[in-house]
Amino acid sequence: MIYNERELRGQSVRMLAEAVMTAARTAPKAKGRDLVEVAMITDEHIEELSQNMLALSEESGMKFLLRDAANVLQAEAIIVIGVKEKGFPCGLNCGYCGYAACEAKPEATPCAMNSVDVGIAIGAACSKIADLRLDSRVMFSAGWAAKRMNVIPDADLTFAIPLSASSKNPFFDRKSPVKK
Repeated sequence: MIYNERELRGQSVRMLAEAVMTAARTAPKAKGRDLVEVAMITDEHIEELSQNMLALSEESGMKFLLRDAANVLQAEAIIVIGVKEKGFPCGLNCGYCGYAACEAKPEATPCAMNSVDVGIAIGAACSKIADLRLDSRVMFSAGWAAKRMNVIPDADLTFAIPLSASSKNPFFDRKSPVKK
C-alpha cells in the first residue's frame, strides 16, 4: 500500500486528539477531585459548532465570533475541556472566589479552584499538542458555543481547542470579520 499524508490527515489528527484528551484528564486537580470533563467534536458537529458561534455573534453583537466561527471550520477535531461545578465547592474556604467561606458563595459564582483546574487541564492539553506538532488555539468563543450545544452536559465553564495539521497554523494570523 502507498499512503499519502494528505489522505490520512483527518484520521491522524483525530487519533492524536485522543492523546491530547488523556493529557487533559491526567492533569493535577485541586484536592484530587476530578470535576474536569473532556470531549472531542468532529465531522458535522464542527459545522454545528460554527453555526452556534454565528448565532452567539448575532445575539451578543460580538463580531470576533464571526471570525472564529469561520476559523473552526478548518479544524479536523476540536477538544472541549470543561468543569461541572454546581454543588461542588472545593471546601478550602480560600476566599479566591470573593467570599470568605465556600458556604457563603452563591451557587452561580464559580469556585476559583475548579476554574484553575480547567486552566491546568488546558495547559496539559496544549503541552501535548505542542509535543505532537499539531496546529491549535485555545478559544473561549468555541467553548462558549460548545457549552450552548451541551457537548459536556451540565458544564459550567468550557473552552475549546481546534486542532489541525497543515503547512501553516490556520488558527493564527486570522482575518478580522468584515465591518459593516
